[in-house]
Amino acid sequence: MSPAVTVGIVACAAYLIGSLPFAYTIVRAVTGEDITDHGTGNIGAMNVRRTTGSWAWFIVAMSADILKGFVPVLLAGTAVQALGGADALIIPARQAAIAGTVLGHNYSLWMAIKKHRFTRTGKGLATGGGALLAYDWRYAVTVVIVGLIFIAVTKYMMAGQVAGALTLPVVALVLRSPDWPFALAMGLVVYAAHHKRFIGMLQGREPKFYIADRMGPRG
Repeated sequence: MSPAVTVGIVACAAYLIGSLPFAYTIVRAVTGEDITDHGTGNIGAMNVRRTTGSWAWFIVAMSADILKGFVPVLLAGTAVQALGGADALIIPARQAAIAGTVLGHNYSLWMAIKKHRFTRTGKGLATGGGALLAYDWRYAVTVVIVGLIFIAVTKYMMAGQVAGALTLPVVALVLRSPDWPFALAMGLVVYAAHHKRFIGMLQGREPKFYIADRMGPRG
């Protein structure tokens, strides 16, 4: 099996796992409602909080989304070996798993089947964080710290989310890691999912601590 096919299989498997709509399933089971009709319309943990009003269910959804990022990256090396790939493919496969699981959350195949349309379904923060934790904990820890600092200072969830995403390539450069082009690409992918509302925040349309349904914009 060629290296490209091996890495492609890992990426596709990660995408399918990342596509699992845990937030949608939780809200449907708890309230009987469709999470995409509430809050931002995304299938993320914060929208579970907006829809259910429960921090407990937020934690459950957040944990599930973190795990669906963590597990594919953790197992990517094992998958490469099972597919007969060389050890040199492990790093590319793990990076492919990160990209696959984040894109799966952001553009869920299962939600596309459910809704009969393919559109953006999330922003990939928790899932990406879990993936980074499995890849190199220093990325995950730094992104979380920077994100929380920005939220605490600005009182805007969006500011912390964007700051965390754009911290990725900075961390790679500080660590003098050859991963910096990949870190830059993933940071831009996550930022792109936030761009519309980030611009809205700069224009005064994003509420501080947007944690309640009907409190702010969709997207």
